Amino acid sequence: MSLERVFGGIEPEVRAILERALEGRDLSVDEAIVLCEARGPSLHALAAVADHVRRAQVGDTVGYVVNRNINFTNVCIKACRFCAFSRTRRSEEGYFLPNDEVVRRALEARGFGATEVCIQAGLVSGVDANFYVRLVRDLKAAAPDLHVHAFSPEELKHAAKESGWSVRRVLEELKDAGLGSVPGTSAEVLDDRVRNRIAPGRITTAEWVDVITTAHAVGLRTTSTIMYGHVETDRERMNHLDLLRSIQRETGGFTEFVPLSFVHEEAPMTLRNQIPELRPGPTGHDVIRMYAIARLVLGSTIANLQVSWVKEGLRQAQSLLACGANDLGGTLMNESISTAAGAAHGQLQHPSSLRRMIREANRVPVERSTRYDVLRTFSLQPAADEDGPLDRVDDPDAIFGSYEKLTQDARFRFRLPVLPAPT
Repeated sequence: MSLERVFGGIEPEVRAILERALEGRDLSVDEAIVLCEARGPSLHALAAVADHVRRAQVGDTVGYVVNRNINFTNVCIKACRFCAFSRTRRSEEGYFLPNDEVVRRALEARGFGATEVCIQAGLVSGVDANFYVRLVRDLKAAAPDLHVHAFSPEELKHAAKESGWSVRRVLEELKDAGLGSVPGTSAEVLDDRVRNRIAPGRITTAEWVDVITTAHAVGLRTTSTIMYGHVETDRERMNHLDLLRSIQRETGGFTEFVPLSFVHEEAPMTLRNQIPELRPGPTGHDVIRMYAIARLVLGSTIANLQVSWVKEGLRQAQSLLACGANDLGGTLMNESISTAAGAAHGQLQHPSSLRRMIREANRVPVERSTRYDVLRTFSLQPAADEDGPLDRVDDPDAIFGSYEKLTQDARFRFRLPVLPAPT
């Protein structure tokens, strides 16, 4: 039996689209939708082509960043139906970390080799742009070499509204304070029909685009994401990718694209049966299709395709390295949002574990910065001296804490921060 016979079952229309992708042509939304139906040999061919295109676009390195997540409050005025993390201000589990505790956690992370802190949180009435600016200034004063990757478009819109400022002014003030980049989260699926089903009252598609493009305009890079596997259609997913491609061609401001599987187990819209047509997250093959199609649609404009090991688990994350992905994200140290929704893959990945998975995939491990600058390239064979302090952490909950413990810690019970008068 020849390889030609093995791949002989590829659907003719899929074959033609994959040929065009191999020729370096842009795929249309309609062509991407056809690929969403790839099954059997067509799915295998889709993954193989995505892997080939990935190699041509970014080579055989796989990156990761040593970072820490810090979610400074879980209190939120929104009630997104997919979010199991948020609490009301009257909740016994609501917390708010003071700035000195956020700084302490950042310095602790730096001591374990972190080059980035990722900061996102709930939306609290009365917390305005001055709070966010002060937080960034405090972080940069304590750790000037630490990259601050912080505040979703939803948070930035909230800060502007609470302050009576424009989004541009908020971003300019934060950049002046030392903000390094912005997470492209709160995107979910960039279609208002979907958004109104899973998160009524959330930032609209147009508002998300405005915040992101304004960030790019003031010189702040952002990530880009999709959260999928709930109520969206294939066309809505592919329109989302097409919109990101259009923004990138205009601004060049995206550092990466990160598909995020919907974690359904503890999501309010699952527990309360709020949406009859709700799906329990994407299937394994659905995830493969998403990554492979993302590489073919976005790879020429957004070169870096990141896997969320928190959502997928490390074994599935490794398999996605053969489907177009070239990055395993961050070590995290703390993870609250996906864990609260039911993700079961922990809150820390040791750098050595990430390197082992990369090497097992016959790829070259690279520690990178938030902006994808290479900080260290590792050999294909482990070296005796390559492990760092984070690799020696045996009990991350004991050192870094956990979301469950944080919600029960009386020291951080929710109260509004007292802010100094703006200068």
